Amino acid sequence: MSARIIGTGSYAPDNIVTNDYLSTIMDTSDEWISSKTGIRERRISEGEGTASMAAKASVLALKDAEVAAEEIDFIVCGTCSPDNFLPSTACEIQAEIGAVNATCFDLSAACSGFIFGLQTARAYIESGIAKTALVVGAENLSKIMDWSDRTTCVLFGDGAGAAVLKKDETGNGVIDMVTGSDGTGGPALCCPARDMNNLFVKNEFSTGFVKMDGHAVYKFAVTVVPDTISEILKRNHLEVKDIKYFLLHQANKRIIESISKRLHIDMDKLPMNLDKYGNTSAASIAIILDEMNRDGCLKPGDKIVISGFGGGLTWGTALIEW
Repeated sequence: MSARIIGTGSYAPDNIVTNDYLSTIMDTSDEWISSKTGIRERRISEGEGTASMAAKASVLALKDAEVAAEEIDFIVCGTCSPDNFLPSTACEIQAEIGAVNATCFDLSAACSGFIFGLQTARAYIESGIAKTALVVGAENLSKIMDWSDRTTCVLFGDGAGAAVLKKDETGNGVIDMVTGSDGTGGPALCCPARDMNNLFVKNEFSTGFVKMDGHAVYKFAVTVVPDTISEILKRNHLEVKDIKYFLLHQANKRIIESISKRLHIDMDKLPMNLDKYGNTSAASIAIILDEMNRDGCLKPGDKIVISGFGGGLTWGTALIEW
């Protein structure tokens, strides 16, 4: 028994913010951003929250899977930019889509959130706890950006992606996964929460912004992603040529190109959409997975690898048979 992805969906705000627009409000340029990252534009919410975007992606995933909301018995949402500390985004999704029979919770693994959610859903399904699960990655990153920090804010965008998983008796679907964390690397990519403020500690209420050591994150990504991909291929007796596509976290074109060189993967096998969306953190892999699915690029029996990395530090790689 395994967990199989049977439907996908994604959503991004209509508001497109180009590099040229950003150059009118800060000291940057399209040439600087695109040459260093591959990003040319991103979607920025004009008021729509994380849960709303997540619910819209979820409705599309349910439609693609031909599954009614009432059939979902487990919802997990990966996000580091929820609308509320509580209720969870997953509970808000449940209420919005009418998944009245689902158990719901969020997890926080930054850009690895969708993969960690996939691992959690797989565990629920393979253990028999759940039969049908909804995994969502959703982010409203624009609200936790310091828009005066041109080195960081230009990288990120808002959006959501979702996948429906169902119990499969053939043993295909999500074949294998590798996940990991290194808390000592946490300062490389972080965002503080509300300051301590209680009867004994007095602070002004404040909200922190994302801070990133780009060099440290780059070094981490170009090491951990190739290592985990190599590990998962080796233990499943596969080679790069056996994989149709490698869908990587859409953070930076240079990172993807470096991984291509290290593993000798043709760039044709490494689709990218970061030029349109920027880095959408937990939504990133879910969005590109849905685009590939909707465009008819994924056929039954195709083997794909998805791999992500993010704050924590965290990482995860999955081998999937479509």
